[in-house]
Amino acid sequence: MALAVSASVRAQGSKQVSLTAEKVSLTLNQALEAAWQRSLEASESRGRLAIVQADQAVNQNWLAAAPAFSIGQRDGKAGTPSGSRETELGLSFPLWWPGQRAAGGQATQSQLGLSHATEQAERLRLAGRLREAIGSVHLAEAELHQVERQVQDLGQLTQDVEKRVRAGDLSPSDALAARSELLGAQAQAVAARQALAVQQSHWHLLTGVPSLKLQTRAAPALAQLPDTHPELVLANAAVDLGQRRADLARVQRSDSPELSLGMRQERPGQGAGLQSSVVVALRVPVGGQVYQQPRIAAALGELDIAQTQALRTRQRLTAEVTLAQSQLSLSQAQLQAERERAQLLAERARLIDKSFRAGETALPEMLRALAAAVSAESALARQQINYQTAISRLEQTLGLLP
Repeated sequence: MALAVSASVRAQGSKQVSLTAEKVSLTLNQALEAAWQRSLEASESRGRLAIVQADQAVNQNWLAAAPAFSIGQRDGKAGTPSGSRETELGLSFPLWWPGQRAAGGQATQSQLGLSHATEQAERLRLAGRLREAIGSVHLAEAELHQVERQVQDLGQLTQDVEKRVRAGDLSPSDALAARSELLGAQAQAVAARQALAVQQSHWHLLTGVPSLKLQTRAAPALAQLPDTHPELVLANAAVDLGQRRADLARVQRSDSPELSLGMRQERPGQGAGLQSSVVVALRVPVGGQVYQQPRIAAALGELDIAQTQALRTRQRLTAEVTLAQSQLSLSQAQLQAERERAQLLAERARLIDKSFRAGETALPEMLRALAAAVSAESALARQQINYQTAISRLEQTLGLLP
């Protein structure tokens, strides 16, 4: 009876380990949406959008601030007859400085663009966490799968050895050696199940949905950093907002002009009739440019920081794309080497298994050949997942959302 591991490893020689694309009930895009709804970043994004919409509502108002109502009364002014009284009612309307409302509208529009860009960048970062998390889950699943197959193969080998011991073909020490290898593999299976449970728990904490099946994909066709990368868009949006705020600071003053409309009613006293008049006044602060310099300097400083940050972001992302492409090429070469190595060790295990059953090879040699074949098969399964993870990391550095 040939060992099951030999048959499975031989099959792998003409066919890759069964980690190819499977029909999935959930896509990474759906998992990302589920994770986004659970994330703190989604709440922050809604809060930012609400603030921007409130700023837009304020900027669309024809007044720079809320109007103010005033009332005053004076009795018995000096030099006037007794019983004289003066009453004044008024409304003050804060006005926009010339160009302030337009500059404020452009600033809030840029702030809205920054809010959307921030959300997309945060979605991309969350997608990166999901890509790493699902890669860890797949690695843990592959490790458990290989260990369980090793337990099954060693169990069959142990049964065969014990039969041959009872028949007198092998010594009792061989049965003990086979049984100890089986127990060791069973302990590894328990550890592998625990490791998989940890990774699945981490995935479920992020998304709240079951883990995805492994899905093979081709490497992206993009060869360089696209201008649509969410982090680049975010950096450029920050520069645009900094420019708009600097423009607003140049036309904005600490105090707004005020238009006052009111009515004054006077009673001269000594039986004279009431005298009413309308009051119109315009209050315009002057000489406030010097007080604007700190605000303008702060806005220009923020603009300079945003421009520098945008440049650094592009340089960093370009370097990350180059590194990810290099790692993908290395991972592909390593995958080919692991595939060839697994084929060679599978054939070697088959030949030694045949020799062992003919009584020409000792059990320790057989166990070593079996362990080497299983180890190579496990390494190939891990490398297949690592190759897909390298593709995911390249997609991440290119700014491609699932």
